[in-house]
Amino acid sequence: QLQLVESGGGLVQPGGSLRLSCVYSGFTNYPIGWFRQAPGKEREGVSYISVNGGRTNYADSVKGRFTISRDNAKNTVYLQMNSLTPTDTAVYYCAASTSYSISIDQRGYNYWGQGTQVTVSS
Repeated sequence: QLQLVESGGGLVQPGGSLRLSCVYSGFTNYPIGWFRQAPGKEREGVSYISVNGGRTNYADSVKGRFTISRDNAKNTVYLQMNSLTPTDTAVYYCAASTSYSISIDQRGYNYWGQGTQVTVSS
């Protein structure tokens, strides 16, 4: 059974950093995406990483501030988030794409974690 578990969320001041982790089990390797849903808004794609980590993609709103990476030996994908602003406040989800999506379109992802809350506030 495919499972993904996010961790690393919390409360951080504007300008601060957080690193989210997504530990997956039940499968060897699939592309993994990070998504977020802010209060009152639709879920949006944040970042994507390919199976071997050689290809990544980012939403324009996070380019230059967020970095996605993965350690396949640990079955873990990370999202390093720097220069956080209140607009980054959301529940962050990771998801796996068994169809090997190469985008951050959530329609390409079919296994989802439960999410971790990130709140950016002073």
